[in-house]
Amino acid sequence: MPQEQYAHRSTMHASEGPQVYKVGIYGWRKRCLYFFVLLLMILILVNLAMTIWILKVMNFTIDGMGNLRITEKGLKLEGDSEFLKPLYAKEIRSRPGNPLYFQSARNVTVNILNEKTKVLTRLVTGPQAVEAHSQKFEVKTLSGKLLFSADDNEVVVGAERLRVLGAEGTVFPKSIETPNVRADPFKELRLESPTRALVMEAPKGIEINAEAGSLKATCRTELRLESKDGEITLNSAKIKLPNLPQGSSSSAGSRQKIYELCVCPNGRLFLSQAGTSSTCQINTSVCL
Repeated sequence: MPQEQYAHRSTMHASEGPQVYKVGIYGWRKRCLYFFVLLLMILILVNLAMTIWILKVMNFTIDGMGNLRITEKGLKLEGDSEFLKPLYAKEIRSRPGNPLYFQSARNVTVNILNEKTKVLTRLVTGPQAVEAHSQKFEVKTLSGKLLFSADDNEVVVGAERLRVLGAEGTVFPKSIETPNVRADPFKELRLESPTRALVMEAPKGIEINAEAGSLKATCRTELRLESKDGEITLNSAKIKLPNLPQGSSSSAGSRQKIYELCVCPNGRLFLSQAGTSSTCQINTSVCL
């Protein structure tokens, strides 16, 4: 480069001086930044207000949330509670002096499981019936006395008295074994078999006693009293057999009302007009 040109350029740079460059955001970029900062502050305030409102509505406190309280003994629920999924707890109980309610739109099922999660006992309370599934079902008093028991082999009623309040009585399709059958005071006792026979058996004896009323036995075909080794005793001040047949052979014009009770070989009873001697053999035609 010629010496003249170099001297001219050096003179120009010296006359211009140092250059200054401005750093920052200006114009529409600055306005957009301020707008986004303001929008973020508004969202933070709205979020904080919503959080405070949720805490107020849900009743969040140091001890719990809403009707749920955390105590030293566990969780405490006040008022009605609804569980949408299974609830696992060691113990569920109500407040002292208040009942415990289980309410469901369909049924309430209580299962008892073993270590292998197999159902051992199940209690189902539904709209149609209450079902209990177990090997044995027992009802006991507070003192431990057995009131009712049922299993595959038998049903036991341990109460001192079994009362049936149905208007139609009690129906037993098969046999019944009991030491005593009696009615309530001032009520009648009726044993009836509408379409079949009524059989009463006992190894040592059968006692039928009506202390304050009458005793009536009615059947359609025959009434049979049988004692294999003993005897049948009818002990009463009066024994009446009003519909026994009467023998026809009697002396003409005799109007006496004294009769002799006769027994046919087949066991049939009939009346024969009494005479000086037995007249049963004369009226054997009744036995035919």
